[in-house]
Amino acid sequence: MTALQDRKERPGRSKVDAWRTMRRGLGLSPELRRGLVFTLVLALFATAGRVIIPVAIQQVLDGGLTDAGVDMGFVGLMMGLSLLAVLITASATGLMHLRLARVSEAALSGIRIRAFRHIHDLSMLHQAAEQRGVLVARVTTDVDQISRFMQWAGLMIIVNFGQALMAVVVMALYSWPLFLTVMASLPLIVIAIRWFQSRLAVAYLTVREKVGFMLGALAEVVVGAPVIRAYGIEDRMRAKLARAIEEHRSSASRAGGISSGLTGVSEMITSSVIAAVVVVGAVLVVDSGTSIGTVVAFLFLVQLFIQPVQMFGEAVNEAQTAVAGWRRVLDVLDIHPDVADPGPEGVDLPGGPLGVRLENVSFRYPTPGQKAHEASGVMALEGVNTEIDPRTHVAVVGETGSGKTTFAKLVARLMDPTAGRVMLGGVDASRIRFDSLRARVVMVPQDGMLFRGSILDNVQMGRPGADRAEVERAFSRLGLEGWLAELNLGLETQVGERGSSLSVGERQLVTLARAAIADPDLLILDEATSAVDPFTEVRISRALEELTAGRTVITIAHRLSTAENADRVLVYDLGRVVQDGVHQDLLAEGGVYGRLYQAWERGTSETAARSG
Repeated sequence: MTALQDRKERPGRSKVDAWRTMRRGLGLSPELRRGLVFTLVLALFATAGRVIIPVAIQQVLDGGLTDAGVDMGFVGLMMGLSLLAVLITASATGLMHLRLARVSEAALSGIRIRAFRHIHDLSMLHQAAEQRGVLVARVTTDVDQISRFMQWAGLMIIVNFGQALMAVVVMALYSWPLFLTVMASLPLIVIAIRWFQSRLAVAYLTVREKVGFMLGALAEVVVGAPVIRAYGIEDRMRAKLARAIEEHRSSASRAGGISSGLTGVSEMITSSVIAAVVVVGAVLVVDSGTSIGTVVAFLFLVQLFIQPVQMFGEAVNEAQTAVAGWRRVLDVLDIHPDVADPGPEGVDLPGGPLGVRLENVSFRYPTPGQKAHEASGVMALEGVNTEIDPRTHVAVVGETGSGKTTFAKLVARLMDPTAGRVMLGGVDASRIRFDSLRARVVMVPQDGMLFRGSILDNVQMGRPGADRAEVERAFSRLGLEGWLAELNLGLETQVGERGSSLSVGERQLVTLARAAIADPDLLILDEATSAVDPFTEVRISRALEELTAGRTVITIAHRLSTAENADRVLVYDLGRVVQDGVHQDLLAEGGVYGRLYQAWERGTSETAARSG
């Protein structure tokens, strides 16, 4: 269970007041509140014009038809007033639609940006715990549902409410018996709506969740297509995607069935009301002298009152979907980032090369659904105390799961320790503002992640203000101008999705250039020479020599040849630093490092023998 799922499955979560959710959602969109009075005035004109038509019909039937014939002057006057009312109504409605469309899109784009930024502010732990498609759905389809409500259902509710209210007022002025006949149906309508609404709330929240799961499954199939084909697991992945699609279809069908039930009940109630008005109206015409025009006008007014009730089912349908979307977006915004930017109250890193000090640092990974401070999962680091001097190249080695990658992420402040402090340049990392930290501390991951675009675009991400000449100089400084010249389009070469158009080694060359142009004082490398051919490894090694010169460097070493050339080696085992020193001393000492080095040498010799 992920953290967001846990938030939704807490007891009573499904009973959260929808109006409170909508009010809070609207509170996040100040654009919607600007000019609200003018929008309501437009709604008043849009609804008032509709009520004038039944009044005009009553006047024509009762005043335009006389014993002498048809009073064409009076009828013409009523027709003119009716035409004017239609023009005013149409203009006000059109202007109101345009205004709401512009305002709602501006407001919802703000929500998208806020949610997107907040997701990026969440720690790597939280993002890793969530299915990627679920997070994407929060800022795409969920906000789209809110947009549909604001531009259609929300508008319909405003206009139809005003229309029903005016129709009620005019009906009360025309005939109390007929008015009470219509009002007798209200309790049935309210009961039906509340019964269906409570079920629609749960149904559409489920639909929004299933959309997220479906998008996650689809993204996994698309991104993992090469692996799926390589292992011949197309049928298994198709079945997984089909299950996600079927779950969405089933939940959407159930919600649609509930919604259609509400529409059907509304139709039955409204038909009964019209029939009752006809019967009571006929009795009143015969017994109490009520005019034919009044009864006919009343039937039109009943339609103006009933039509919003009939459409209310669709409006509730959209409203429940919007509320479900709002809840899911608010669920994201309510999550407090585990790794927070101290903002203006923070401090900048001191100038010059940076040293690193860990003071009794421990880190425990949270189990699914837990927050970082509640973590009770695997203990990745325990009581680590170490110090790295400025301009020192330190290699971090250890078996898989020993804690070396966790150590690197804590130094880069991609995560915060469960206990203890990480000091950078003598400053607690939690007090350093993100813009200062990210400008001075750079981590180059092993996978060489690139973004769709050109090599130039990707390298400029290291320093957005860099121009083309500076990027070229960065490649030249790393000795990579020859490799760049081998590419037909040079810096304009497109890297493809996640860098798929380049080889593993080529992606690493680009990430090294990106790190070089960022010019960090502390560089963290996750073994940039792994999984590449020997020729590319030579290129990367030479580039690394230039890149690491004069900087504080921490390298997570998978190949122990890196440790041989480091100023110092930290050996991790079971979350602790068990050895610390230079390569030769540690090799003589034996222990964990000696065992790792012997295993690495043996593997290297076997590889060389196979190649021979």
